[in-house]
Amino acid sequence: MLYYSRWKTIFIWLVIAVSVIIALPNAISEKTLSELPSWFPKHKITLGLDLQGGSHVMLQVDRNDIVKERLQSTIDDVRSKLREANIGYTGLTGTGQTVQVRVRDLSQVDAAKKALAPLTQPVSAGTLTSGSIVEATLSDAGDGLLKLNITDQGIEYRMASAVTQSTEVIRRRVDELGTTEPTIQREGSDRIIVQVPGLQDPQRLKNILNQTAKLSFHMVDQTMSAQDALNGRTPPTDEILYSKDDPPVPYLVEKRALVSGEDLVDAQASFNSQTNEPVVTFRFDSKGATRFAQATSENVGKPFAIVLDDQVLSAPVIREPILGGSGQISGNFTVQSANDLAVLLRAGALPATLTVVEERTVGPGLGADSVKSGVIAGVIGTVLVVVFMMVFYGLLGVIANLAVTLNVIMILAILTMLGATLTLPGIAGIVLTIGVAVDANVLVYERIREDFKSGKPFLQSVESGFTRAFATIVDANVTHFIAAAVLFFLGSGPVRGFAITLMIGIVTTVFTAYTLTRWMVAIWVRRARPKAVPKGVRTGFFDGSNIRFMRLRNFNFGLSAMLSVASVVGFMTMGMNLGIDFTGGSIFQVKAIHGEANLEQLRERLSKLNLGEVMVQGFGSPEEALIRVQAQNRGDNGDQSVDSLVRGELDKDYSFSRVEVVGPTVSGELAKTGAIGVTVALIGILIYVWLRFEWQFAVGAIIATVHDVLLTIGMFVITGTEFNVSSIAAVLTIVGYSLNDTVVIYDRVRETMRRYKKMPMSLIIDSSTNQTMSRTIMTSITTSLAILALVIFGGEVIRSFTIAMLFGVIVGTYSSIYIAAPILILFKLRSDDGADAKDVEDQGAKPAGAK
Repeated sequence: MLYYSRWKTIFIWLVIAVSVIIALPNAISEKTLSELPSWFPKHKITLGLDLQGGSHVMLQVDRNDIVKERLQSTIDDVRSKLREANIGYTGLTGTGQTVQVRVRDLSQVDAAKKALAPLTQPVSAGTLTSGSIVEATLSDAGDGLLKLNITDQGIEYRMASAVTQSTEVIRRRVDELGTTEPTIQREGSDRIIVQVPGLQDPQRLKNILNQTAKLSFHMVDQTMSAQDALNGRTPPTDEILYSKDDPPVPYLVEKRALVSGEDLVDAQASFNSQTNEPVVTFRFDSKGATRFAQATSENVGKPFAIVLDDQVLSAPVIREPILGGSGQISGNFTVQSANDLAVLLRAGALPATLTVVEERTVGPGLGADSVKSGVIAGVIGTVLVVVFMMVFYGLLGVIANLAVTLNVIMILAILTMLGATLTLPGIAGIVLTIGVAVDANVLVYERIREDFKSGKPFLQSVESGFTRAFATIVDANVTHFIAAAVLFFLGSGPVRGFAITLMIGIVTTVFTAYTLTRWMVAIWVRRARPKAVPKGVRTGFFDGSNIRFMRLRNFNFGLSAMLSVASVVGFMTMGMNLGIDFTGGSIFQVKAIHGEANLEQLRERLSKLNLGEVMVQGFGSPEEALIRVQAQNRGDNGDQSVDSLVRGELDKDYSFSRVEVVGPTVSGELAKTGAIGVTVALIGILIYVWLRFEWQFAVGAIIATVHDVLLTIGMFVITGTEFNVSSIAAVLTIVGYSLNDTVVIYDRVRETMRRYKKMPMSLIIDSSTNQTMSRTIMTSITTSLAILALVIFGGEVIRSFTIAMLFGVIVGTYSSIYIAAPILILFKLRSDDGADAKDVEDQGAKPAGAK
C-alpha cells in the first residue's frame, strides 16, 4: 500500500505544481504580473464587495406594471380591431386581467369574435420558453358582452421578456458610468442583481437604475388650463402630468405621444450657448427625425411637453419646424443630472418599473480593513494549528502541516480557476478548513498508533492505518459536504462564497490529507526506516483511558432535554435579535469625520426624521457607530427612502462605511429559505447515514444534530447576538461539523460491534468513544483555535457568525459523545442479553482501558 508507481507520484506533484502556479498571481502585485511572460497565468481571485468595497443592488420587475401595460395594450388592440371591422361597440373597459366590450348589434357578435380572434392566437415564445403560448382567451358572456382574459402564462412570458430586456438596458447604463468589471445577472424569474465593485457613489447608481427612462414628446392641450381640468373633468384624450419643479407645476397634455424615445440614437450632456446652463442634446434616427419634423411643422407656435417617466422636464413653444432630427432638453439640470439623463437616454428605456428590494454597500476603506482583518485572523489561526500539530505529533505533525499548507494553495487555485468571488465569510471558510483539515491526518495517525500499540510492526501499522481510516474520512467529509452544498444552492451573496470555499476545502482536504500525506509518509518510511511512532507530547496522552460515558447517559439526556426545551421556550417567548435579513429595514455603519461618534446626538438627529424605532450603538472604534432603522411597512420602496433621508441628515459629519437595506419581500424569503436549508440538509444527511450504517445510526445522528441546532438557537436568544443570514451559514456549518464528529464515533462503534458479537452495547460505545477520544479532542482543539482567531481578529462584521461556529464546535463535540452514541442503546441497536464485562473478558476481549 505504501508503494507508489512513478506515474502516481508524477500525477500528485503535477497537481500540486499546477495549483501553485495558478494560485501564485494572487501573491504578486499587478505591476510585477504585467512584466511576466504572456504564457504565465495572470488571473486573480475576484474579491467580493465586502473586501474591496462597492455596491450590491437587487432589482425586481414590477408585475403590476406588466399587467397594467398589457391590459392597456389589449384595450387598444380591441379598439383597433373592432374599428377596422366597422363593428359598433360600447363599454370598452379593463379590470385586473380582463378586458370587456359590448357589441351594440347582436347580429355582429360573430363578426366581432372573428375580428378579435387574432388576439387569442398562440405566439412563439422564442428562447424564453419552449413551444408557443396563448396570451389571451376570448369568451362570450351573452347579450353581446365579450371578454378577453389575459392569461397568467402570457403575463409570465411578458415578465421573462421584460427581465431579459431590462438586464441589457441596465448593462448599458452601468457600462456608461465607466465602472470596472460590474456583475449584472438574472436572479430567479423576476429579479436582476447588479454588483459594482469600487463604486464611490452608490446613490447615483440607484438613481440610474431606478428610472424607467421612458422619454416621449406630447402636445400641450391649450383648450383649457391644467387647473380647470383638475377642478372639472379631464378630457378623455388628455392627462395631467406634473413638472419636476418645487413646487411641481401641472400640465394638461395629450395622451398620444408625437414621438417616443425609442427613435433616439444619441444623447449627450452639453451647455446652452446663450445661458451656459447644462442641457441634454439628442438626435433621432431617420424615422424619428421624419416624425419629429412633421410634428413640429404642424404645431408651430404651440407648446409641447418633453416627458420623462410621466414627469414634464420642460414645455417649450415650437418657434419653427425642427427639421434636422436633433434638439435639446433643458430643465434646471446640474452637470451630473444632465450627464445621468444622457446616460439613461443612450441606454434606452426599461420595459417596466424596477424596484430596489435589497441593497448592500461597502465603502473601500471598510473593504481594506476587512481584508486586513481576514488575513490577520487567517495567519494567526494557521500558526496556532501548525504549532499545535508539531507539538503533539512531532514529525508526523510537520507532514500534516505541509499537507494543510498545500491544501490552502489548492483552494486558492480552484477559486482562481472557477472565477469565484472571495468574500469575508469565504476567508472564514478557508480558516475553518485549516482547523478541520488536520482531522483526517489525526484519524490516520491515531489508527497507526493503535495498530502499533497492539503489536503490529510499524510498517504494517502505517499501511493498515491509512486503509482503515479512509472509509471514516470519506463518511465524515460527505456529511459535511452535504451541509455545505445545501448552503450553496439556497444561500446568496457572501454566504454562498463561504459555502463554495467550504466545499472546495472538503474536496482538497481528502486529497491532501490522504493521498498526499500517504505519499510523504511512504517516502519517509522507505528512507528513514523508522521502527516506532515519532515521539511527541501527544504520544500516550489518552492511552489506557476507560471513561464510562454511558453511566451518565440518563443524566445527560435529561440535561440536554431541559436545555433544548428552554431554548424552544426562550425562542417562542423572548425571541431572537433578528437582523434586517429577516425583519427588513436598514443598517448604516458610519464613522465620524471629526472626533468620536456622539451616540446621543445621533439618536436625537435621527428621531426627527420620523423613521420609527432607530437603534444607535457603538461599533468597533470610538469614531464608529452602527445605526439600525426598523422596516417602514410601506413596501420595498419605503425602506429605500430611508437611505436618502439618513444620508441627507448625516452626510456632512459622518462617512458611510457600510449600508444595508433589505425590503420586506426579500426578508420574508430569506427566513423561509433558511428554514428550508436546515431541513433539507438534515434530510440529506439522514439518507446518507441510513445508507452507510443502519437506521438507528441515522436517527441518532439527526437527533444529536437537532439538539445542536436548538442549543445554538438558545445561545442566540440568551446572549442577544444578532441572528442574520450569516448565522444560518453558521448553523449549517455546525450541522456539518457535528455530523463529522458523530460519524467518526459511529464508524468505530460499528467496527467494535463486528469484532465483539456479544459485548453489551454500553461497553461497545464506551470502548469506541475512548478509542476515538484522542481524535475528538485534537480536532476540537485545532478547529476551535482556528475559529477563535476569527472571533478575536476577524472584525465586527462576522463576529456573530464566528461566535456561533465556536459555540457549535463545543456543543457538537458534546452531543457526539453524550447524545448521538447513547441513542443507539435507546433504539435497541443491540439488545443487551445479560452479558457484562466479565462475559466479555471470558471471550478474550477487554473494554478499552481494562488491564
